[in-house]
Amino acid sequence: MQIHYKGINHLAMATSNMDQTIRFWRDLLGMRLVAGIGRPGYRHYFFEISKHDMIAFFEWPDVEKIELKDHGAPVKKPFAFDHVSFEVESSEDLWNLKDKLEAAEIWVSEVINHGFIHSIYTFDPNHIPIEFSAPVPEIDLRKHPEMKDKQPTSIALEGSEPQPHHWPEVKHRTLSSERVIYPGEGMIFSKR
Repeated sequence: MQIHYKGINHLAMATSNMDQTIRFWRDLLGMRLVAGIGRPGYRHYFFEISKHDMIAFFEWPDVEKIELKDHGAPVKKPFAFDHVSFEVESSEDLWNLKDKLEAAEIWVSEVINHGFIHSIYTFDPNHIPIEFSAPVPEIDLRKHPEMKDKQPTSIALEGSEPQPHHWPEVKHRTLSSERVIYPGEGMIFSKR
């Protein structure tokens, strides 16, 4: 049973200041604000990254900003998220973003050459670490995966494609007649 992925529907982040978040993501970065749900003490807004991908923010008045941490720097505490990288179409887009961030007096790194991408790094107003990456046209790791780890794990050496028979096979599929979808916050959009 193969699953067909299209991209990231949305990454869900948190902010204590939705207006500041809108100013950064919509007005500075140029990502359209495509949906908003809310009631007193709660908001959930969605910004369009691309045709298939969004980033969303919950506004919780008492949430504190995460502590600033350099992208990719190791930590020794409970941790799950390091940074999010947005791909831009070209190096020109990358330089334009760098110029916009600098004009807004927002810290942004120099352009870094990672071999297959060129990247800049910054933080949003919530201290969320962000990378913007432009592909190097002649190196497409999605089409031609490469393992350059000098000591890869034995499982990594099995290759880039999903390996069968490591998880139980589905023996009982949910019948159409048994499929129940429960209402959520976004039901407000279906009531037009």
